[in-house]
Amino acid sequence: MHVQPYLFFEGRCEEALDFYARTLGAEVRMMMRFKDSPDPAPEGVIPPGFEDKVMHAEVQVGDSVLFASDGCCSGTSGTQGFGLSLTVKDEAEADRVYAALGDGGRVVMPIGKTFFSPRFGMVADRFGVTWMVIVPG
Repeated sequence: MHVQPYLFFEGRCEEALDFYARTLGAEVRMMMRFKDSPDPAPEGVIPPGFEDKVMHAEVQVGDSVLFASDGCCSGTSGTQGFGLSLTVKDEAEADRVYAALGDGGRVVMPIGKTFFSPRFGMVADRFGVTWMVIVPG
């Protein structure tokens, strides 16, 4: 088995992927728009005008791969009940990534020293994704 994170951005996927490219060095390895699907979405699944939105994307972040989509573009986004843990090499990188992800987002736990890490913090980015930034202890 393999668990693959799949993020839904409800109409803001391309914006999110651009943000992650700038912030984390993420690389979009594959992207398909709704209009490019060999099987069109069933009637009423996506709103009119969303044909150019992202149906599916594969994104490389370091050694990990995430999937992403605009979903059904309902306008409601958020990722409650889970977060993504991002392991970085040192404290300076942790501070940089934490600040960048938090730009336009909100602090969940300020970054600092913990009993398990020299640098750990949690931040929800502007797209509602919660990130746990950690330097290995």
